[in-house]
Amino acid sequence: MRSRCSQLSRRSLLVGGGVAAASLATGVAQARVRPADMVPLVGKGFKPTERDEQGIWQLMDRAEEEISGSNLLIQDPKLTGYLRDLIGKVGGPAARDFRIYLAHVPEFNAMMFPTGFAVVFTGLLLRMRNEAQLAGVIAHESGHFLRRHMIRSWRDQRRKTDLLAIGSMLAGVGGAAGGVYLGNYVQLAQLGTILSLFAYSRGMEAEADAMGARLIAEAGYQPMEMANVWAQLIGEDRASARYRRKSRRHGSLFDTHPSEDSRLADLRISATEVTQPGRRYEIGREHYLATIGDIRPTLLEDQVKLNDPGASQYIINTLAQDGWNGLLRFYEGEIWRLRNRPGDEDRAAQSYAAAVVYPDAPADAFRWHGIELLKAGRTAEAKAAFSRYLTMKPNAPDAAWVRQMAG
Repeated sequence: MRSRCSQLSRRSLLVGGGVAAASLATGVAQARVRPADMVPLVGKGFKPTERDEQGIWQLMDRAEEEISGSNLLIQDPKLTGYLRDLIGKVGGPAARDFRIYLAHVPEFNAMMFPTGFAVVFTGLLLRMRNEAQLAGVIAHESGHFLRRHMIRSWRDQRRKTDLLAIGSMLAGVGGAAGGVYLGNYVQLAQLGTILSLFAYSRGMEAEADAMGARLIAEAGYQPMEMANVWAQLIGEDRASARYRRKSRRHGSLFDTHPSEDSRLADLRISATEVTQPGRRYEIGREHYLATIGDIRPTLLEDQVKLNDPGASQYIINTLAQDGWNGLLRFYEGEIWRLRNRPGDEDRAAQSYAAAVVYPDAPADAFRWHGIELLKAGRTAEAKAAFSRYLTMKPNAPDAAWVRQMAG
């Protein structure tokens, strides 16, 4: 994945997009917004009637045409249908008007565009531990639409400067929404730039948090999972920074919004407020994992190849809080193997050995376990591991070499 996407484009997706990380990346307003005060401002079938908003909608329609034709989109009916059903459950009164797309980009991000279509990145799916967490992110995005943040923000900015107009917006994004093919990653980065022009305030982000908590609670999901997602993002960012010995990742979710701890506290308070005593709320871990099971190895591989061992190890350890398995142990080993510092080969060998004990261990775990056993002089055990690999992947590209190693 990394070879297909330049660092500039990847950074643009996060920084230029403005809505970085499912819009859960902004600080809260000083006065906390209560979920009980959040009432949707639009309903089913909403269409703009004022000229400036109609112009924005025309631009967004063209943007959706570009996105819907991108080669980055995953067309798996199981996954896309799942996301469509989920936004239908937590999207509020306008939910049935929403469209949602899944893009193969290994970053934590989601975007809700002013016309009601959303884009979710695969890196977001990787980090979710259950369905309630994903529902919280999508509900937050829906909150932006239901509270009409796009047009409110646009009008606020236009009042502050005479330079902003629909025409300048069109010029600013070049061909991204104008029918000119720019290449998939640049295309998404440019479309993210469109959203940066709306520049949600901290107050609007607080409204979307409160609206999202209310939506998922009404849908029967555990509202505290919204706070858990935010806590996980804070932990990942700090783990990455410690590994690189820097204060923040460049282009991080927190570059311009340092009050992550206060926001976490507000999310937890909102979750408590919308929780009804005695009501049972759903987490949906088993359903979520069953849905993304086929794509999860790809998601983990994408993350490990980003060359951010601090973040990758944190993500795997976070997912393993719900139980280790062969897949997680194998990619734990891949982190160390690819880092390749002194002592990492031994760490990788231990992870591969742990992985093959689990019934869900991927075939490559046996391949690398066999290689490490062979290096250690444990030939008979190495041959057994290679044989298991060939049984699982008889047509693997390296099958001839492995058969030779296995005798």
